Amino acid sequence: MSDNDQHKKDMQALKAEQKKKTSEAQDPGRGLILVHTGDGKGKSSSAFGVIIRALGWGHRVGVVQFIKGTWITGERQFFNKFPDQIDWHTMGEGFTWETQDQERDIAAAEAAFARAREMLESGNYDLIVLDEINIALRYDYLSAATVLKGLKARSTRTSVILTGRDAKPEICDYADLVSEMREVKHPFKSGIKAQRGIDF
Repeated sequence: MSDNDQHKKDMQALKAEQKKKTSEAQDPGRGLILVHTGDGKGKSSSAFGVIIRALGWGHRVGVVQFIKGTWITGERQFFNKFPDQIDWHTMGEGFTWETQDQERDIAAAEAAFARAREMLESGNYDLIVLDEINIALRYDYLSAATVLKGLKARSTRTSVILTGRDAKPEICDYADLVSEMREVKHPFKSGIKAQRGIDF
């Protein structure tokens, strides 16, 4: 058998296996929970990519940012062009080392999650991104139990993406998908400052 014939045979078997898996998969009848975590870049960026996909299907999207403050970003400027499809709430006050006030950070995180709970339960959204909520959990500004309770109370219509490093095990256990970004190399460690259009 020639290499090409063997390749064709292998691909036919792979296609049949994939077709079988696809035919056996079922719609869960509810939105999914996705976690983007890890020490590498791309957690929020990946979530924003999913937002673009959702908007492409005419879906309604909500974003609550837990840590990022008033820093002007390219994604925010872009998504402002879709006011009828996306509700965006930046409720953090900046990176955790900037506020240096734990009580203030806890109050900001609690207010952000209260807003998120309203959105999760409203039934108005196909997708909600809780950006950097894992950082709020990491510093105990919110408890995993509180966040899980909110996720479980969400509308069946609503899928949720939780971003940020050090995702809690309880959240990962509940999630349908967990992706971990691993840092291999980062320009900041070579003394290169954040680049507009690449990093923000």
